Amino acid sequence: MSFRKIDISELCFNPFTKIGKEWMLITGGNMDKYNTMTASWGQLGVAWGKNVLTCYIRPNRYTYGFVEEEEEFTASFFGEGCREALAFCGSHSGRDCDKAKEAGITPAEVGGLVTFEEAEMVFTCRKLYVYDWQESGFVTDDGFPAQFFGKDPYHRAYIAEITGVYVKE
Repeated sequence: MSFRKIDISELCFNPFTKIGKEWMLITGGNMDKYNTMTASWGQLGVAWGKNVLTCYIRPNRYTYGFVEEEEEFTASFFGEGCREALAFCGSHSGRDCDKAKEAGITPAEVGGLVTFEEAEMVFTCRKLYVYDWQESGFVTDDGFPAQFFGKDPYHRAYIAEITGVYVKE
């Protein structure tokens, strides 16, 4: 399977559906050593005159170290046929298993970064800015800290320039 690079202006999709309902895989590292995780939180937009993706990773996730270590990572989007694979990648740690193998997805390289042959669309991303969420940042009393964090650590946010968009050929 191969990917074709397109101009970002060719994209036409609902980001609320693409990220929040269909999910994405955030992958850091290289073909020799990488990890991926499922994400259903994120934003697409413009910052500093650049097209950006913002994603969030908890520091206790195995993928966190891979994204921290490198300047770039990928965000890969899949069709409904890969729902079980994404569910697996979101509920198992790469510390304990070969996620790609067990999820039935095939590592592939695009733009010098790791994605998966089964992806329908891939963003290559270059980190521009990071910040850490903290409880004191919540300005409403909606119960989000207890509902979404409990004893889990708060996420690190990555605002990354989308440097390439690839679609399945």
